[in-house]
Amino acid sequence: MAPARDSDAIEWYSPQHRGVLPLDDFHASRKLMRTVLGGRFEVSADTSFCEVMNACAAPAHGREDTWISTRLTGLYVALHDMGYAHSVEVRHDGKLVGGLYGVALGGAFFGESMFSHMTDASKVALVHLVAGLRQGGFSLLDAQYRTDHLARFGCREISAGAYHDRLAEALSHYSHWPDSFSLDALGEELRAVRAVRA
Repeated sequence: MAPARDSDAIEWYSPQHRGVLPLDDFHASRKLMRTVLGGRFEVSADTSFCEVMNACAAPAHGREDTWISTRLTGLYVALHDMGYAHSVEVRHDGKLVGGLYGVALGGAFFGESMFSHMTDASKVALVHLVAGLRQGGFSLLDAQYRTDHLARFGCREISAGAYHDRLAEALSHYSHWPDSFSLDALGEELRAVRAVRA
């Protein structure tokens, strides 16, 4: 992370407790799943990576500064060009209204940030991400920190030692980033996510 948007410094954070979103027990409300499956939003992946990063870094109420610096953006764009960093985009009437991005290594996906300019847009991106990771054989979704917002989806806090064990296991096997994040492509996994809270 960068200490500020205009900083060239990059700082390493290794928290004693890590937030992890369970792919096999992800919590999604029936109302949210109706939105996800209702087709109100169009969801894609890797079509607007830089635009998603810039939206995540933009000032927001209560967060006037950001850890996503210009230097970090350039580094993540390079990772995206190499096939490691990915974005999920949510559009409404063709306009980008939500999304997220992160890095995929082995069977682990490291979620970095998300944004929403329309109610439920970032949640729809997250549900599609979970479904896509399940479909692709991923075993770890690293959320960095457990927040009240992520706790609604089942985010758990685990010790650094437990995290390192899970990370080592996830990095030891191959997974693949899905070719499509459309409702048709992820239908089976999206229904499986819905069944968790049915």
